Amino acid sequence: MNDVRADGSPARVFDRQAARTPVTRLGVAVVHDLVTAIITGEIAEGAMLPIETELSAHFGVSRTVIRESIKRIEEKGLVAVVQGSGTTVRTRESWNVLDPVVLQVMLENDASLGVLDDLAVVRGALEGAMAAATAGRRTPDELAALRAAFEHMESTIEHEDEYNEADMRFHLVVMQQSQIPLAESITRTLYSRARESARFTTNPSKDVFHLTLDEHRRVLEAIEAGDATAAEAAMRAHILDAWQRRRQPTARKP
Repeated sequence: MNDVRADGSPARVFDRQAARTPVTRLGVAVVHDLVTAIITGEIAEGAMLPIETELSAHFGVSRTVIRESIKRIEEKGLVAVVQGSGTTVRTRESWNVLDPVVLQVMLENDASLGVLDDLAVVRGALEGAMAAATAGRRTPDELAALRAAFEHMESTIEHEDEYNEADMRFHLVVMQQSQIPLAESITRTLYSRARESARFTTNPSKDVFHLTLDEHRRVLEAIEAGDATAAEAAMRAHILDAWQRRRQPTARKP
């Protein structure tokens, strides 16, 4: 699934000449490659998928596996199946971009980083709204839990992996306390997929850790003050600024 051409660019799904070994091409792998072919435009919107026998030969799997795989991508909104007429790729607005496989493939092929840019904007809006809600309904116990999450960030700032986990935990506490489960679910999906992308997870310097700690402190203080407007602004700014630091890392001194 990570095949590349000689020039280093990703291989197109249907460029591959040899049929696939069945044991490595069943189920999930076939779905992944078909989703990739659609999202990258190898099979254009409005075009027909190859017929079952052709797909079966290409992937080296049974027609039953192909049929089930097409059913899975239909459920993701990528294709429309009409009995007797074939399978047509649907237009982009029909795609379920929050589906884990669809989002994963979009990130895998995000050469311009446009998907990650959009993801940061959506996360900023959703987490900002959840921070505002948390500020408006906080209880003493919830404030104590959020303060503890922040203090754990402070105590782990010299240890990258632990600090990153503590950072994530702080965000999760804010989301849980907001009591907006739909926004929390969407944000968790976006964040978990983003973390799987090497272009999202960089190796920040200690200076960056201190910057993010200060940004989280502003979120905490706004929530503690019950200032929903400030909490929303602080959370939104943190998410957008943190992504820009990852996207355009400053040159490190020799």
